[in-house]
Amino acid sequence: MDAHAAFQTLPGVRRLNPRFAKALILENPDPSLDTYLREQGIEPDRLPESATLDVEGVIRRLQEGQHDLLFKRSRFPVDERVVQASPRLAAVLLCCIGDDSVDKEACARHGVLVMNDPVSNSRSVVEMVFGEMICLARRIFYAHDAGRRHLWTKDNRQRYELKGKTISIIGLGNIGKQVAQMAEAFGMEVYFYDKSDLAREVGVTLEWKACKSLTEAFRVGDFVTLHLSAEDPQGMSNREIITYEHFRQLSADRPANSPRTFINAARGFLYRPEDLKRAIQDGHVRAAAVDVFPDEPGSPHDDWQNPYADVDAVITTPHIGAATQEAQPRIAAHVAGTTRMFNLYGTVRDTVFSPRRVIGVSADPPYWALAVVHSDRRGTKKAIDDGIYEAGASNLQSSHRDFPKLGIAYDINAIDRPLTDEQLAAMVERACQISGDPTAIRSIRQFRVEAA
Repeated sequence: MDAHAAFQTLPGVRRLNPRFAKALILENPDPSLDTYLREQGIEPDRLPESATLDVEGVIRRLQEGQHDLLFKRSRFPVDERVVQASPRLAAVLLCCIGDDSVDKEACARHGVLVMNDPVSNSRSVVEMVFGEMICLARRIFYAHDAGRRHLWTKDNRQRYELKGKTISIIGLGNIGKQVAQMAEAFGMEVYFYDKSDLAREVGVTLEWKACKSLTEAFRVGDFVTLHLSAEDPQGMSNREIITYEHFRQLSADRPANSPRTFINAARGFLYRPEDLKRAIQDGHVRAAAVDVFPDEPGSPHDDWQNPYADVDAVITTPHIGAATQEAQPRIAAHVAGTTRMFNLYGTVRDTVFSPRRVIGVSADPPYWALAVVHSDRRGTKKAIDDGIYEAGASNLQSSHRDFPKLGIAYDINAIDRPLTDEQLAAMVERACQISGDPTAIRSIRQFRVEAA
């Protein structure tokens, strides 16, 4: 059996292409993404938006095309079957922030990384939030509807300025911070709630008022706006973290004439629509704007039931926070940049496995890069280092990051010579023996990094 065949017989290990050649693109991200990929030597295989409703069809396309990369937005579900469809698949790249549609555990089991874009759509979301705040505060939607019925509704009842009001921002991430900064520009007093120690430190440093609990955040805000991730900093789900009891406390510490306004442009599953509707019916919430829903259609042609259709006090939009002419090209450029770093250097940024981290080496080229996704079981990293040493290669520089929640790690090494397939196979076997994990090595990629 030759060396390459020896490597290929190892179960559960993906041998990734040295340079990525094919990318499957779903859900119609900006067309400029295709141009960026072609400039890197990656051929985009873009499916029409309607095709993404056919999961079986997408799986067949991956099986036939053996794509290296999968690009998508927020709807198409990436599960175990999708990940397994192409043994060459190295990464799922999300042209959005949210990663709820990806089975991250399945990706981790197969050594497939998941990366997103946490920055490019922020401005669009922030502007929409403030557009909704102003329209709700001035009852512009109500006035428009009344005018279409030939009603003249000029009065100041429940119409407010933003200046002098309080805003409670739940989730002080990239978008939450920009909301806070814009609120200050409107003369609002900023409160926030976030479980992250770093976020609290940043907020307090910027002289915003930290709330100790969700209940406190609801009580002190004239306006409450959600910007939470799918999970908290400890990896626990934020599903239905907001309850009727929180809505019942909205603006409880504010004057009786408070706007009592709630806005959600984050995740649809952070609370049950029934709880918000009940709070409106009971008079605790006066107005709300909702851009995200627990159940969203796959396309404009699908049947959909708006849970707030019978509630005039709730303004709804079809998940358009990032849907602007400016945001989508920015996202394409950012994700293409992430792809370039990963393709040329093995550098990983914006992985949802460890947000806000960059994992890469800065050795002077030329060199060979050995990138491994592996179990975080004790001894696995040693087996990789020993494999490089026993192959007679020098490790010029390495970078390593554990993702303990998923039980894996990413390891990128700059070495002075490549390992043969036989040496790679020996490294995999040694990792399994030392760690006691038969899936210790999930994927391997080795490639040449040339001088510019």
